[in-house]
Amino acid sequence: MSTKSQVLTLLMKHAPDYLSGEEMAQSLSLSRTAIWKAINELKKEGHLISSEHHKGYRYEKTDVLSAEGIRLNLTDATPELMITVLDSSESTMKDAKLAAINGAPAHTLIVADTQEAPKGRFGRPFFSKAGSGIYMSLLLKPNQNFEEMAQYTVITAVAVARAMDQLAKEHTEIKWVNDIYLNGKKVCGILSEAMSDVETGQITDVIIGMGINFSLKQQEFPEELRAKATSLFAEEKPLITRNELISAIWNQFYAILNQLPEQSFIEEYREKSFVLGKTVAFTQAGTTYQGTAIDINDLGELIVQLATGEKKALSSGEISLSKINE
Repeated sequence: MSTKSQVLTLLMKHAPDYLSGEEMAQSLSLSRTAIWKAINELKKEGHLISSEHHKGYRYEKTDVLSAEGIRLNLTDATPELMITVLDSSESTMKDAKLAAINGAPAHTLIVADTQEAPKGRFGRPFFSKAGSGIYMSLLLKPNQNFEEMAQYTVITAVAVARAMDQLAKEHTEIKWVNDIYLNGKKVCGILSEAMSDVETGQITDVIIGMGINFSLKQQEFPEELRAKATSLFAEEKPLITRNELISAIWNQFYAILNQLPEQSFIEEYREKSFVLGKTVAFTQAGTTYQGTAIDINDLGELIVQLATGEKKALSSGEISLSKINE
């Protein structure tokens, strides 16, 4: 851990209390000069660190993304994450794929302040602005079969919804299969991709990515997106930091994983769905259908009953809902 990282971690752990330079130097076995240099570097990165004569230094809560800030709020049940924080990324999904190819371990998390070419499911673009969103991808190595893949998206959706509801005091909903909605507008998109071993047919790597609109004001969205998208804090000042939300999401994610094979998260996913009971239109294998969404099975598939009475199980990888009516 670098000197700067050690200093930041120590200040965050003791906030809102002051720490003298001497206390910090003794705790970290560093010189007072090294402490002073690290604090100046942190200030240049945007961290707010106040100082008072005879009291020392105090970390003021800011919304600067940092590995230290994310780790600070992870629970003991969450494995140690290998966290990389970037100012900008073309795509954290691409970064995670490259990390996997280069032998990165499981639980590698890549977080970016902004994405230059953000893409969602089916390659759809979404809007990104520095300092106002969360763009991140997690690398897992599950060694599972492809039919188990869909559950990762479902688990992540439940984890994100739980974290947002608890920390932001909101009531989110889930649009099958991978979008989180707030007040009828999209606030988060989730994407899961797999890398497989051709010989065994097993998934060797799973990458879970997401883009979250955190504090982008409603008027800042491009005009064509204002009726469709929103932020967790679109009007008011954020109640939490992005680091705190990131920690909460992965705490919830691993809490669900640790409970498997229990399927209680599926029932939670169903309860939060705003698709069930509604008329949906979709295209499958080149044919357009319309029916009523009646269930989500334990594999995360949407069950749609057509007017003929026939039931179709929709897999997230092969269809996209084109219309949802009451």
